[in-house]
Amino acid sequence: MTHGKPDTRPSEARLRLLTTATRIFYSEGIHSVGIDRIISEAKVTRATFYRHFPSKDDLILAYLREVHEMERDTVEAAIATNSSPVEPLRAIAGSIAQNIQSPGFRGCAFLNAAAEYPGADHPVRQEIIAHRQWFLDTLSTLMAQVHQETADPAARHFVMLRDGAMAAGCLFDPALVSETFLRGVEGLLLINTERQSTESAD
Repeated sequence: MTHGKPDTRPSEARLRLLTTATRIFYSEGIHSVGIDRIISEAKVTRATFYRHFPSKDDLILAYLREVHEMERDTVEAAIATNSSPVEPLRAIAGSIAQNIQSPGFRGCAFLNAAAEYPGADHPVRQEIIAHRQWFLDTLSTLMAQVHQETADPAARHFVMLRDGAMAAGCLFDPALVSETFLRGVEGLLLINTERQSTESAD
């Protein structure tokens, strides 16, 4: 008797719940959306919901992890398709600018969630911090290829430019916000590239 590989694919019901929650949480906020609405729009039973997500917090964590995976895929694609030191950073900035100008943009999902979960010990808050640390570490690694000595502060500068653009992008003209953000990133890359060139020439 042969045994096939176990089916590890998530169930259709779980996918519907997560897709529904991702859409509504992002567009309307987390606290304002109740479980009953998600169950109704996902067209599942309450028992099915609790089988996949024992609590609303479990669903919220799954939502944030889903957004993290989408952002990580975008960043990894930028790194894989751009080999020079600055091009992956430009590509990441370009994807952020494109996101800001996309229909239904409502800021950063993680910053939005942070505003709703201020408690440092809450699992949602910890998930947010973990995502942001991953992004900062990734940028630091990329910036080190541009200029090793200033990689960490340059990465923090990039994150602050990104945070400002994500906040402003849903309040003001997204095209203008994106242009300003990209100009800021370009200036950051130019400064650090020139530092590296100067040190290499000395």
